[in-house]
Amino acid sequence: MSQTQAPLTYEEIVRLPKVLLHDHLDGGVRPSTVAQLADETGYDGLPTSDPSQLAQWFRENADSGSLVRYLETFAHTVGVMQTADALRRVAREAVEDLAADGVVYAEIRYAPEQHLEQGLSLDDVVEAVNAGLREGESLAAEQRRTIRARALLTAMRHAAKSTEIAELAVRYRDDEVAGFDIAGAEAGNPPTRHLDAFEYLRREDAHFTIHAGEAFGLPSIWEAIQWCGAERLGHGIRIVDDIEGLGTSRVQLGRLASYVRDRRIPLELCPSSNVQTGAATSVAAHPITQLRDLRFRITVNTDNRLMSDTSMSREMWLLVQDAGWDREDLRWVTINAMKSAFLPFDERLAIIEEQIKPGYEAR
Repeated sequence: MSQTQAPLTYEEIVRLPKVLLHDHLDGGVRPSTVAQLADETGYDGLPTSDPSQLAQWFRENADSGSLVRYLETFAHTVGVMQTADALRRVAREAVEDLAADGVVYAEIRYAPEQHLEQGLSLDDVVEAVNAGLREGESLAAEQRRTIRARALLTAMRHAAKSTEIAELAVRYRDDEVAGFDIAGAEAGNPPTRHLDAFEYLRREDAHFTIHAGEAFGLPSIWEAIQWCGAERLGHGIRIVDDIEGLGTSRVQLGRLASYVRDRRIPLELCPSSNVQTGAATSVAAHPITQLRDLRFRITVNTDNRLMSDTSMSREMWLLVQDAGWDREDLRWVTINAMKSAFLPFDERLAIIEEQIKPGYEAR
């Protein structure tokens, strides 16, 4: 940071344009909406119906340090997202919340197969979420905020619907769906089990990212890239296992780390979430800063705004406060994210030139 440059305030960060590539729809529901939808849909599994207590419950249970326990909190949000109206509302509110936080482009991911318990079809789920995304964009525009929101359709690693979900993503790629993702517990569920889905997506010129290198190490990253052809890595934090001397003057990249950096494969890093699941000890010690210094194609993301009680502004604020980041660092990772978005090149360039660069130049 320059000696003459004052540290960014939280309010300044909120005003900066942001790009979000890794945000789960079922991980970003408003606590009040969870409570209201539970009442409306008859879901009786919530630990409490008080929104403030519910928010605290989600945060405390997600803070266990275990990815498995972290994922268990989603049973409640998914439980109330089983109707078209609920899905539409949650998607609309997600876009509103992101726009209010200064996000100008977002890819919001969810697993359609998890929302079929009350009779919806996969197409019903996608169409309800798409409608909510469009409504959220319109409501943001009414408040003089500009945001483009698109969906990533996620398949679950432990299930057998990946090809069906991949086909769904291709079917709706001209209607709000940006691409495909695969998620769930990494250990014991390698992405290579779903090669048919990835080969189909590549034949169809479709975009996809893969959750890899979050709680499991280099083999997960290697398979995601070299076997499955991932364009981006969801998290990818464990790439540091292939870097010797990280944080010292004698850094040595292994072959996989070198490949990831050389090919500019984007890492969808989520600092607060990684601390919660035990992938990092703190935001200050998170390897995102060392990976920045080594010029990996890093991006900053929220992962699950409800479970981490976070936002893009808060993630950036923590990096400024705890890891010494400045405006130029935030600008760089924002442009990185926009370059890496699953959006046509001319549209990415327009957002960079017309929204991001002017937004970071303004004081």
